[in-house]
Amino acid sequence: MNKEFDIQAYMTAGVERVVKDSLRATLKDPKESIFMGKFALATKKASDIRKKFEDDGLHVPPFLIASITSNCNLHCAGCYSRQNEATKDCEPVNQLSDEQWLSIFDEAEQLGISFILLAGGEPLLRKGVIKAAATKPNILFPIFTNGVFISDEYFETFDKNRNLVPIMSIEGHKDATDRRRGEGIYDKLISNMETFKKNGQIFGNSVTVTTENFEDVLSDDFVSMLQGFGCKAVIYVEYVPVSEESKELALDESQEQKLRDRIAELREQYEDIVFISFPGDEKSSGGCVAAGRGFFHINSHGGAEPCPFSPFSDSNVINLGLKGAISSRLFKELQAGDILMDDHVGGCVLFEKKELVEKILKEA
Repeated sequence: MNKEFDIQAYMTAGVERVVKDSLRATLKDPKESIFMGKFALATKKASDIRKKFEDDGLHVPPFLIASITSNCNLHCAGCYSRQNEATKDCEPVNQLSDEQWLSIFDEAEQLGISFILLAGGEPLLRKGVIKAAATKPNILFPIFTNGVFISDEYFETFDKNRNLVPIMSIEGHKDATDRRRGEGIYDKLISNMETFKKNGQIFGNSVTVTTENFEDVLSDDFVSMLQGFGCKAVIYVEYVPVSEESKELALDESQEQKLRDRIAELREQYEDIVFISFPGDEKSSGGCVAAGRGFFHINSHGGAEPCPFSPFSDSNVINLGLKGAISSRLFKELQAGDILMDDHVGGCVLFEKKELVEKILKEA
């Protein structure tokens, strides 16, 4: 690991850029601009809190990913979560309660965490957790949803609580989306976007980028379509191969560079949209920012994992809280070692080097 790289400064600058871009993207929406102005002040305070912990020897990342349920109504082709058996069809058991998630959100605010990405399974199946998130206006909750369960009740919830931002997954145009997610999903997403636009509500889209949809989802035709519906955030997620057979869907190094270059162009071209790449340019950030460097993942049972694509854990937030999880042996060894800097194929070095991660766990 590059000891001279200041991850705290890098991640803080990243938060500031996202907030600045969000403010710019919502200038024409008074209600949203008011919220983003208040949130900008909250992120400054959160940054100061993290700096204090850093000075005391605890590195707190500004981002957290929370998979609040393992239940999902879809069977998307190549889903990493089903491959890892983190998502199933059966009724979820032994998952964190609404109250436990609220406690996690409370501690996150105390630690200076500004963004908590809610994922699943399908997070909108956990209405109680969504309501808990709504009570924390100093934290922005992007909600990664397949969009199927967005109803009048949720439209109202999102309107009243601007810190909840639905991020609907879409794979490109109709054929690509329905092929991966199921017949009729694209039409439901379009219907949702039309309603968000009519209501003047903010939403975003997430796009899993593969070798198959690479050209389509980065095209002006696709992005301008989303812009026309009022999309304010596009999050490009590099496909992580879940099996040997799916490796051909992962971007190669030249495509990853093209993705970064294209996102830079899109930021200049579409000033009313925030563009984010995940995992982003690891080379400029001193390596992968998982395992607590820039974020970590909490699964639906409370296990603290380096990343959703790396489902390994030696700690649970139920017993240790967020502070204890951040200080876990697994995270510390990953941050101190070289794995996060290794070359790899596709979007996640920890997924590709999982044997090394498992070895660290076994050595405990």
